[in-house]
Amino acid sequence: MKLVSIETIPGTEFEALGLVKGTVVQSKNFGKDFMAGMKTLVGGEIKSYTEMLNEARAIATKRMVDEAEALGADAVVGVRYGSSAVMQGAAEVVAYGTAVKFK
Repeated sequence: MKLVSIETIPGTEFEALGLVKGTVVQSKNFGKDFMAGMKTLVGGEIKSYTEMLNEARAIATKRMVDEAEALGADAVVGVRYGSSAVMQGAAEVVAYGTAVKFK
């Protein structure tokens, strides 16, 4: 499955099949959340949250691709990601784009 953030694929004709998306709400366990809170006191990257968001993006992307494959898509164009805090220590990540079929 080809995934691109641009709206077209140069040299390729396709028909749009529809919007596809994948979403996940991810959290870390209490111990990691507590340690992340401590890290805010000294500054620097909070690696456990970086890992959590990377994992969440991968899950959301897979769910988006699964939805596109169910439509018979060859690619997803205009791929975008969004995220928001649902509660302390938990984030929602959404991946979305337009599923397309090559002509």
